[in-house]
Amino acid sequence: MADDELIDQLPELVLLVRRNGVLLGHGGGRGLAALQPPPDAVGRRVEALLPAPVAAAIRRLVKRVITERAPADAEVELADAVYQLRVTPQGPDRAICSVRPAGSRAAPAAEVRRDAPLPRQLDRRGFARRLRESLSAAALRERPTAVAVILLEGVAEIGRVIDGRVAEQVVRAALDRLAASPAVAPGEEPPWFLGRLSDSVVALLLESADRDAVEELVARACRSLRTPLEVGDASFHLSPYAGVAMLGQDAAAPDMLLDHARAAAAEARRSGAPDVRFFTDTIELRSLARLDIARELRDAIAGRAIRLRYAGRHELATGRCVARAGYLQWLHPLRGEVRPAEFVGVAETTGLALSLSRAALACLRDDLAAGTGGLGDGNCVSFGPLRHHLLHQDFIADIERFLGETGLAPARLELRISERTFVALDAATPRALAQRGLRLAVDEVGRSLVSLDRLARAPLTGLQLDRSWASALRRDPVAKRVCRAGLAVAAALGLTPIATGIDDAEQHQALLELGCREGLGDYYREARPSPQAAAAAKPS
Repeated sequence: MADDELIDQLPELVLLVRRNGVLLGHGGGRGLAALQPPPDAVGRRVEALLPAPVAAAIRRLVKRVITERAPADAEVELADAVYQLRVTPQGPDRAICSVRPAGSRAAPAAEVRRDAPLPRQLDRRGFARRLRESLSAAALRERPTAVAVILLEGVAEIGRVIDGRVAEQVVRAALDRLAASPAVAPGEEPPWFLGRLSDSVVALLLESADRDAVEELVARACRSLRTPLEVGDASFHLSPYAGVAMLGQDAAAPDMLLDHARAAAAEARRSGAPDVRFFTDTIELRSLARLDIARELRDAIAGRAIRLRYAGRHELATGRCVARAGYLQWLHPLRGEVRPAEFVGVAETTGLALSLSRAALACLRDDLAAGTGGLGDGNCVSFGPLRHHLLHQDFIADIERFLGETGLAPARLELRISERTFVALDAATPRALAQRGLRLAVDEVGRSLVSLDRLARAPLTGLQLDRSWASALRRDPVAKRVCRAGLAVAAALGLTPIATGIDDAEQHQALLELGCREGLGDYYREARPSPQAAAAAKPS
């Protein structure tokens, strides 16, 4: 189903509105005939398209959410119907508005389901106000209060790949599910207040002194969010990561309590663990350490202390070196060698990724001029620019400048693009790079989700398995199946199948039998004869 058709199947009417009330786009609203804009609605003001009470409420909320940079909700009564409005800011001058029926004023009370009371859903400001009130009451009673923050991983990808309006509907579906998830007896108060802090972050306020009970409730909420969410005719999968902070133990002020819960949730996301993380002093120390790394990394980039180490990529069948792959290296004067896993993520979250990637490209330029790392033997040179650099508008200009300064033939430069970045990359960028004669390989295959259609249409030359799958090939049957599938996809699309992390002869042979053609790892650190040469050297 096409994206537009998917949007039209949404049960809620979704409007993209500029601050001045001009409609920029709309979709969904199946069953809301009374509110459907006409086909020529785009470019006209909402006052000319919608009933006056609805249009007035939308205009008021759009101005408010753009000014306050926070979502807002309202109800509008129209004849016998009541509509719920949810408006979310989308940049400095526009907002997304979703409209759905809330019920009928004329409906008898018996038709309204009251199986169990639902937690109250609050926007960011309302949740902050309720949090302050709860903390004050808890302090008087000397009773702990817990705040849980849940990061909804996957919402940003849905908005980028499909549409922001669909992402908004997915979050609304997640909130509705959270509202209905606690198992409470009829007539009892719900165990939490539910708030939305941003487009993909929700928070739970739990008035409980029992740490185990809090963990169970938050874990139950996360389990409910891992079940696919139905929007229109499509299903969407989210990965929730939860962190909890406790009043009196982790913080005494509302803002600090929320910050600590966010830090615990971020720690859960970094580890990829599905369990609930509670804030600890260790998490705070790690956060401070990452701030230190960011400061020192900025100095290292400015002082040209970021270097590249090079590893030879070899043909598995012959042992011949076919490429030199450059990987980031930071030799810290006190810490020693800092692993890329420790500083690349910090660079991406502190605005240093673009500078770091450009510094690595400059290092490659200098090493080519000096002929270090085996770069002067005429083989292909493989370089992996960081995500923020690849997505930057000046990336192609940076590559052209590099080729001009080094005199390197474009066919000798391979750009490794991580699968996660390839999903977000505009299709025009790989085409523009391929037209200039560069080689392109998708790296870390098996870690993210990329469509076969996009892989088949892109002008790629290679597909490189994620190191974790190749390393676990012999001990994990799942890893073996992933390796076989990834290598088969590469072969089917006419791409060079590549593996990294080949550390011994047994692993080398297993990948060769699965169809891998090229690889790198510790196994190739010493020059090894090809199987043919080794056979010829044996005495007859």
